[in-house]
Amino acid sequence: MNQSLTKKHIFFTGLMLFSLFFGAGNLIFPPILGQQAGDSFVPAIIGFILTGVGLPLLAVVAVALSGSDMQHLAGRVSPRFGIFFAIIVYVSLGPAMGIPRVANVAYEMGFSSFLPSHHASNPWILFVYTLVFFGAVFWMSLNPSKLVERIGSWLTPMLLLSIALLFIGGVLYPIGEGGPAINEYVESPGFKGFMEGYLTMDTIAALAFGIIVLNSIRAQGAVEKRAVAKATIQAGLIAGIGLSLVYAALGYLGMTSVSLGYAKNGGQLLTDVVLNLFGPSGLMLLAVIVTLACLTTCIGLVSACSQYFATLLARMTYNRIALITCLLGLLVANLGLNRIISISKPILLVIYPVAIVLILLSFVHKWFGGRPQVYAGALIGTVLISLFDGLKEAKVPIEFALSVLKHIPLYGQGIGWVIPAVFGGGLGYLMGKTPERVDKQKSTKN
Repeated sequence: MNQSLTKKHIFFTGLMLFSLFFGAGNLIFPPILGQQAGDSFVPAIIGFILTGVGLPLLAVVAVALSGSDMQHLAGRVSPRFGIFFAIIVYVSLGPAMGIPRVANVAYEMGFSSFLPSHHASNPWILFVYTLVFFGAVFWMSLNPSKLVERIGSWLTPMLLLSIALLFIGGVLYPIGEGGPAINEYVESPGFKGFMEGYLTMDTIAALAFGIIVLNSIRAQGAVEKRAVAKATIQAGLIAGIGLSLVYAALGYLGMTSVSLGYAKNGGQLLTDVVLNLFGPSGLMLLAVIVTLACLTTCIGLVSACSQYFATLLARMTYNRIALITCLLGLLVANLGLNRIISISKPILLVIYPVAIVLILLSFVHKWFGGRPQVYAGALIGTVLISLFDGLKEAKVPIEFALSVLKHIPLYGQGIGWVIPAVFGGGLGYLMGKTPERVDKQKSTKN
């Protein structure tokens, strides 16, 4: 490994990656899991970590081993598909959905809790807040080489310290004991936790953030592909350990909060826990945690989108694209959180399985000789199912299709695309082998 690439830099790069992953959604999933899992908390949180941390970590490793970005991975199907898929993902994670959603959550869970109820829904207050929020995001995104210093060295330790204070309060002054498991956690807590982690959507974000980590490490003078890959994987492991510990801590707080009553969502539960532990002043602690989590994630998304489109559009500079991204995010954020979520979830349900299949295939790329037919077959099988999942989520009437899809194994568990992906990949492998056999027969005759 290059001598200029120190262990300290790798450590803070890992902290930066942790903060890029850890948005407000990651903050509110584990508490509600803990409360509902109750005495089955351990298998539930293990299942959550397997997909909520494991899959994003695999994505980072896949990017590191390829030595390139998401477009390169998707380009193994075809160069045009690589560009198409990368644009769809970056626009979705960026100004169309991901960036404005993060800003809205920061407002609703952080700032608006200090406003009188009749002012919290005032669109002009939301506009001013998001204007300031995106101004800070734009300034901190201007120099990507400074992200490790600004996020990894400063914002992440502040975020971790705030979460640690919350957890210590929960341990020293426990709210109560865990109750019995409820809902789907009764029969299969591990699988339910597995699915909750799967739905965090961090795997797609990992594909986007991979380019930030790679560029950060290369900026330290590491040029050898193996050294860059090793450092990237080490940073990913640091981020993964941090995420696992934080998820377990937040889940524990949720597990011990049954006496507060079963909450409708993780945001409400976390607010109730903070109020019980620290009183009204605790809302300030929660606001700091939420704001830092949203701010770091938003900076990462703006930087990742801008770096990609700056390479795709040679005439556009990084700074100009970052400004456009923030302005578009500002406009969409003012549509309101509910509208953004209603639009984003169907789209994510379509592209998320595609991202998972691309990542998994990258690890067995050499086994099937990197045949494009394998990638194409697996992705066709995946999209045939995930497309209907997206239409279903968008409330499009597709009862005729659902009556057939429900017979596919694992469809009821939300991963019905698995078997079609395997079948499509196998069929693609056989199709890829056929030309080889024809060529061998011709060479034999000659």
